[in-house]
Amino acid sequence: MKKTVLIFAWLIVIFEIGTQNVFAATDASLGIISWSLAALVDDEGNTDTAAVYVLKEIVVSATRSEKDPADIGRSITLIPKEQINNGIYNSVSELLSQQEGIYIIGTGQNPGMLQSMFMRGAASNQTAVLVDEVRITDPSTPTNALDLSELSFAGVDRVELVRGSQSTLYGSSAMGGVINVFTEKNGAPGFNSNVEFSGGSFGSGTSTFSQNVLLNFSHPSGFYANTGIDNSDVKGLDATVDTVTNPNVFKHRDKDGFKKTDLIEKAGFKNEQFDVYASYKNTYQKADLDKGAYTDANNYTLDFRRNLITYGASDKISPFWTVKFLGGYSDLQRVSVEDSSVVDRLGNTDHTYSDGTWKGSMMTNELQVNLNVNGLDAVVGGGLSRETMTLKTFYYSGSFGVYESSSDLDTLNPNSSTKSLFAHIDVYGSSISDAMQRFSLALGARLNDHSTYGTNTTYEINPSFRIYERGLAYASYSSGFNAPALYELFAPDKNYISGIARGNKSLKPETSLSYEAGFKGSIANSFFSIDFFHSIVDNLIEDVYLWDKSIGIDTLGNDFARDDFRGDTYLNVGKQTTNGVEFVLSSKLNHDFSVFGNVSFIAGTLEYDPSAINTAQTGGNHVQLYSNGAFVTGKLESSGLPRRPSTINAGITYAPVERLELRVNIRYAGSRNDVFYDEKLGPYGALGSTSVNDYTLVDFSQRFLFNEHFVVLGRIENIFNTKYSEINGFTTRGRGAFLSLKYNGQPF
Repeated sequence: MKKTVLIFAWLIVIFEIGTQNVFAATDASLGIISWSLAALVDDEGNTDTAAVYVLKEIVVSATRSEKDPADIGRSITLIPKEQINNGIYNSVSELLSQQEGIYIIGTGQNPGMLQSMFMRGAASNQTAVLVDEVRITDPSTPTNALDLSELSFAGVDRVELVRGSQSTLYGSSAMGGVINVFTEKNGAPGFNSNVEFSGGSFGSGTSTFSQNVLLNFSHPSGFYANTGIDNSDVKGLDATVDTVTNPNVFKHRDKDGFKKTDLIEKAGFKNEQFDVYASYKNTYQKADLDKGAYTDANNYTLDFRRNLITYGASDKISPFWTVKFLGGYSDLQRVSVEDSSVVDRLGNTDHTYSDGTWKGSMMTNELQVNLNVNGLDAVVGGGLSRETMTLKTFYYSGSFGVYESSSDLDTLNPNSSTKSLFAHIDVYGSSISDAMQRFSLALGARLNDHSTYGTNTTYEINPSFRIYERGLAYASYSSGFNAPALYELFAPDKNYISGIARGNKSLKPETSLSYEAGFKGSIANSFFSIDFFHSIVDNLIEDVYLWDKSIGIDTLGNDFARDDFRGDTYLNVGKQTTNGVEFVLSSKLNHDFSVFGNVSFIAGTLEYDPSAINTAQTGGNHVQLYSNGAFVTGKLESSGLPRRPSTINAGITYAPVERLELRVNIRYAGSRNDVFYDEKLGPYGALGSTSVNDYTLVDFSQRFLFNEHFVVLGRIENIFNTKYSEINGFTTRGRGAFLSLKYNGQPF
């Protein structure tokens, strides 16, 4: 807690200094401000080397139309190509985790670990991730959540973040917000190249090497073609914590490596009227895994592949009308193999083997029309998406006789499709009267038709008021939804007594109502924003155990001759309430120093009500929540949301000479609850809760510009070698050092 107070006090001091030091006018509208080292020339032709140069920023994710971020009454962040290239990040998750309102598990762990994101308290499957405006998911997982370790910087041009419910514009899984990754299009006429070689170490015996190459040809007519590769090879840590201290106990622990390769191709044509493109990306990664928290495995691997195709075409028919078509298709396969593990010094094994193959696919096609005329911006569109998944598993044990089991979902062909219509309109007060010119109002609505649960609607109301030229106050009231995953709907496993299946085709979508109020503005060379938000997610989908309704809860599992279990299934039974505050500051103090910081406070509760239980699915049996082990016999409420800490990110940049930039970053994550399997919670066990301590990490980085083409980047991560946990039972990286060489230019 003392660390939190000290860092927050430091941010307040920065804010006071930043607002009192005015050196040059700037036009900033996001939680980041970009300054160019290039000199400016004033109206009289004089060079002003102390001025701040901010490029014109345009975002499309917040309204599905091009807008100045300063005119959008929502919490948004644009991470431009310059910021990506000028930082030394090992993954996209590292970049995202520095933004307000986002906490990502796996960022500080061994590379290749599952990376799960929480945006404003929403879970990974409740935040939409898009590539070139096309949503990507993982239909093969039980919750449809995307593993962020899949994302890379291959061909990335910029990243846009929009916080808060965005289901009106983007449909399912956008209750927490949207992350939109845009890839490169055309460049300067001729042949262009971006080449990067990076390497480093983050602990004893570890190493990481990566290569990122993007080649581009752009013709003056507007035609372009891109090809690239992003490759990384990591010798990692032992991913789990070793708690065995007895030297007589046999241990065969190993370190867990990770390999990843992305291949990209993109071609298109872009001029002032047309923008047509098609792209292909192949992702392959292989990770060494362990069995679970504190539990090592020396022969367990996971192979992942995805083919992703995106395409689009837009025609600016007139200055007022634009027609746009977007689409994409992806298929993926995940294969896990866990072979027998050595269990003693004689080389004996546990005589077990298991494997699993998960497959999934998703196709999306959307058509939208944009209108911009007389103080009115509108977008109307519709789309169709379809998801499929399948699963095949095998298990063998020869320890006490031969036992085999297998499952195969191929013949079931689990799939779902969603049709949608959406509309969004921005009305500016200036089109009504001069007295209303500071006022604007955004309205939106969406109709969805899901092949399993039927129809549902979402809407958005978003007024804003310009207090001064670069200061905007805003509020929003929006609804959102998250469709059930294919596994939650169709998993066929049935209990042999009750006949109740794990999958529940009567599941309803999770729904949300979100309120937000905020202000963002620029004063001279400082930008700041503050947001207050409140969100209620209803119909939470929970994994539950079912127990014989005729037997008292206190006696369940006591009689080994009696089978009390009646299966497990998925139910809409929960409610999550989240409250939070986000504060952002960026300021250039003088010619040499810049500071930035963001603070995110979050709190929440979980509630469960037996009246929400679908007794037709449970057969009236006792319902036990796997998420906390409680039996839902009456209303339950718990405070605190697992794995969702309050966070602080802060830093200072010092540029002593034109070509050199030095930066110190501080990241703080508050204490929070974690979950772990507790065999004492009920006859079969469930997830218990335990506390995880807060931590503070300090990084140092430098950027040196040799010339207009060559840049050297270096970073020391976790300078003080802080011991910390993101989740219990898994190791985190210690002090690390990384070096990157980048070339940007024309190869010939």
